[in-house]
Amino acid sequence: MKQFSLSILLTLLMSMTGINAFAYDIAVENADGVTIYYNYYNEGKELQVTRNTKYSGIIVIPEEVTYMNRTRKVTSIGDQAFENCSSLTSVTIPNSVTFIGNFAFSGCSSLTSLNIPNSVTSIANLAFSYCSSLTSVTIPNSVTYIGNQAFRGCSSLTSLTIPNSVTHIGYSAFYGCSSLTSLTIPNSVTSIEHYTFYGCSCLTSVTIPNSVTSIGQNAFYGCSSLTSVTIPNSVTSIGEGAFNGCSSLTSFISKMENPCKIPSNCFSQDVFYNSTLYVPEGTTEKYKTTSYWNKFLFIEEGDPSGGESPEPQKCSKPNIGYKNGQLTFDCATEGATCYYSITDSDIKSGNGEKVDLTVTYHVSVYAAKQGCYNSDEAIATLCWIDVDPKTEGIDNGVANVKAMPVLIQGEDGVLHILGAPEGTTINVYEIGGQLVGSAKGSSDTTIIPTTLPQGSIAIVKIGEKAVKVMMK
Repeated sequence: MKQFSLSILLTLLMSMTGINAFAYDIAVENADGVTIYYNYYNEGKELQVTRNTKYSGIIVIPEEVTYMNRTRKVTSIGDQAFENCSSLTSVTIPNSVTFIGNFAFSGCSSLTSLNIPNSVTSIANLAFSYCSSLTSVTIPNSVTYIGNQAFRGCSSLTSLTIPNSVTHIGYSAFYGCSSLTSLTIPNSVTSIEHYTFYGCSCLTSVTIPNSVTSIGQNAFYGCSSLTSVTIPNSVTSIGEGAFNGCSSLTSFISKMENPCKIPSNCFSQDVFYNSTLYVPEGTTEKYKTTSYWNKFLFIEEGDPSGGESPEPQKCSKPNIGYKNGQLTFDCATEGATCYYSITDSDIKSGNGEKVDLTVTYHVSVYAAKQGCYNSDEAIATLCWIDVDPKTEGIDNGVANVKAMPVLIQGEDGVLHILGAPEGTTINVYEIGGQLVGSAKGSSDTTIIPTTLPQGSIAIVKIGEKAVKVMMK
């Protein structure tokens, strides 16, 4: 009953209070001529995408919207914004969005892939439920909260990396993701809720991190391809039916020095009779005298893998470069994919190693790989310095002004500037105008130490050009 009560309750509340689920405050066309509907948010200072009609095809949500000569950031996607838009094939979420609401993309059955930008911190209940064509999702390491049933019924989803920023995964979050073959549960998660991986019938193995203390009711029920499970010593409770229906389970590795009691239906009878329970050295008698662990016919001490399962590694932070009119992203972790976001009117986000540019400014990128934690974020600012200062401010795409690309990165108080004209004076100021560093442009990379702390803004003045740069 608990599984569907949320949607029923929401519908009842709307009908009782007379709320129009599809009301909106303003409607504005995006750059492609597609009308997107918004509600005012945060006392009118921001905008939230809302629903009024059936969105379809390709939708690009802008980062900013100008209406009646007022420009506001789009910071959230509201409840039910794209619900049941079955013809929606692609959506671009801007890097300004921090929250994705309840049912936001539920039932978008033609949506095949999704890049959630690294500005998003929360994914609400049923946000992507029943997106049955969704094959891949990248959850960035900005996300801390994944709501109840968030990806329920995403039956084509094959792999998933949950970053170690996530501290909460709601119940039934991946219920019925029947194509999911592998996943990494981060060591930031303390509880695996009820029905979280129910019916993930293609999942073959799971290692639960030693941060987890409880495994809920039916958490892995019906994971019929699961052959091995490792339970850490931190677990103190396992719920009803947690591993029932895991018919291929041949080994169950428990690290618990003091086994918690388990319900009689925690495992199927075939598992009790045919799989091997591996327990820590010297604990066999404890398991033989603890309710329902003693139903295992085969109990052995030790770890068949030869020791502790290795902790997933974090991808290396990508390097950002610029050459021959292209931004380049390089990660030392073999097989990792770089995911970037660019605050530019033409290109917002995507994945890959290269992107063609004309003019752009702030760039952020992180690397992800299945089985690894997402990398730390790398950021840079790309700008163009006019060769002749007299032409500064002229649109070089129209006036054909000669300009030099300059890539600026700030980290740990040090600025790295690539491409500044040799011999040009470069001054660095804090936001209040105080000079905090200076150097002459180098034919290689110009390095300028400063006293600016992480998260502050540096004003970098190269000749006549002044650029704001975020210090990581």
